[in-house]
Amino acid sequence: MIPKSFVQELLGRIDIVDVIESSLPLKRAGANLVACCPFHSEKTPSFTVSPTKQFYHCFGCGAHGSAIGFLMEYSGIGYVEAVKDLAGRAGMKVPEFTPNPQEAAKKEQSEELTDLLQRAAQFYKSELRRSEKAIAYLKGRGLTGDVAARFQLGFAPGGWQNLAAVFENYQAKTLVDAGLVVQGDEGKRYDRFRERIIFPIVNPRGQVVGFGGRVLDQSEPKYLNSPETPVFEKGHELYGLFHARQAIRDAGRIVVVEGYMDVVALAQYGIGYAVATLGTATTVWHLQKLLRQADEVVFCFDGDAAGRRAAWRALENSLSQLQDGKQVKFLLLPERDDPDSFVRRGGKEAFERLLAEAAIPLSAFALKELTERADMGSAEGRAKFLQEARPLVKQVSAPILGLMLRKRIAELGGISQAELEDRFEFRAARREAAAAQRSHRRASDPYAKLLERVLAEPSLVKALWPIDLPLPQTETSEARALFDLIEESRGLDQELTVAGAIELLRARGHGATLQKLMPVVQDLQRLSAEELLVEVDGAVEALLVQVAKSRVAQVAEGASSPRDLSQAERALLRRAPAGERAVKPD
Repeated sequence: MIPKSFVQELLGRIDIVDVIESSLPLKRAGANLVACCPFHSEKTPSFTVSPTKQFYHCFGCGAHGSAIGFLMEYSGIGYVEAVKDLAGRAGMKVPEFTPNPQEAAKKEQSEELTDLLQRAAQFYKSELRRSEKAIAYLKGRGLTGDVAARFQLGFAPGGWQNLAAVFENYQAKTLVDAGLVVQGDEGKRYDRFRERIIFPIVNPRGQVVGFGGRVLDQSEPKYLNSPETPVFEKGHELYGLFHARQAIRDAGRIVVVEGYMDVVALAQYGIGYAVATLGTATTVWHLQKLLRQADEVVFCFDGDAAGRRAAWRALENSLSQLQDGKQVKFLLLPERDDPDSFVRRGGKEAFERLLAEAAIPLSAFALKELTERADMGSAEGRAKFLQEARPLVKQVSAPILGLMLRKRIAELGGISQAELEDRFEFRAARREAAAAQRSHRRASDPYAKLLERVLAEPSLVKALWPIDLPLPQTETSEARALFDLIEESRGLDQELTVAGAIELLRARGHGATLQKLMPVVQDLQRLSAEELLVEVDGAVEALLVQVAKSRVAQVAEGASSPRDLSQAERALLRRAPAGERAVKPD
């Protein structure tokens, strides 16, 4: 790994404002600078950069990090590449380092596979230029050479082993690992893609990680995809997202379609904010990625039975990812139409008019589908409607939308909202959740509070070095992050900054914990270092008191008389408040 001391020194030399301003304009807003977030679509700036603390935070999507994190997120590059980029800007040389053997092997495998896939993509691209049949097919679908080049379209010719001309060792195991070659039962090998238009699938870094292939005629299967590989997971990737990022920011929305050709055809007609799933139903991973990119996501499917089933599966997987302030919509196209045929016939204006007029919000789409499945004129039908709505509405993660949806479902079902919440066990669930949250807070708050304040002013971590902080009875992510930060900060020559603390914790795998805490850390920036020191002292004291109380409870538990207690335990009970003593010390 790159030495942490080098990373800390690098962050001390680099100005995050310069790094971010090279990619997007920032405006002064008091002590900080602001901009519209580059990681999701918005009209009012919620992306804040702190020149003094050297970190950024978006109040809209939660994106946060140091200059290193910004480069990784914005440019789609890896950690090492980001460090090398910043080191080059600062005139520093990254020291040689020996990576962990497992990580090194995994990285080497990924690099080898992506290299093979890129070479295959170049081969397919060159074959497209030589195939009059494939060129005629694409022209017949209304595509120009510019769009074909933008998406790196190619052609896999007929024949069983065309890739043998590309790769010296056609028998190499890595060709199978990359999904380029299939090995039959008798050991015979052949190219996976033959006689198909090739659509390279690229990851956020722009690297080819897989392919989709479409036949030129009516044979089956119409589409063939790369299998899952160490560099490609269908449920995580979205076709066209890498090319669509700027168009998504400009439009403020993403359209999700079913086919590669739909994405390319829409781009041909000026609708560059479309992406497609890769032959699978929309997954939770897809939804997380989509809602990170834009505030409005429109699922656009064919109007036939298969399209409606796909839309319903997308709806089910969306429920747990919904956020108040973001919209998920559904657009079912007219019968016998798909996005490709519709835009070729009507053009950009007709398609965007359809988006504006016919796309319906998730809540309306769900209620429409549910009411059509039941006889709403009878008590039995309404009971069926309520029964089918129950598992869906209980998954809705957006609190305000969930409340409004429950209210509307109760109206349609002919019962009161209170009756619905009682039957759906919402009140009991809320009570249990509140109790669990209170219990969690009692267990983790001192550690979380302490971590938040140290992150707001990381130089205060030195105050914790001489303190023997007790381990929590129940380990939490905040407590783990706090102890890791204390450990990682020891021995650093540089004064620890917010940016430096973020990188130390990110390297220890605490990204999710940072995501939760950063809004509070950002809010704590209003306090001075002296005020934060007082807060840290208070948090340490609260933590020690809590641990002492727990020890008192443990000592008292099971002891029926003073004879059951050791001398140290009796002393501990003497110091405890009288109300907390289940057993008198003597």
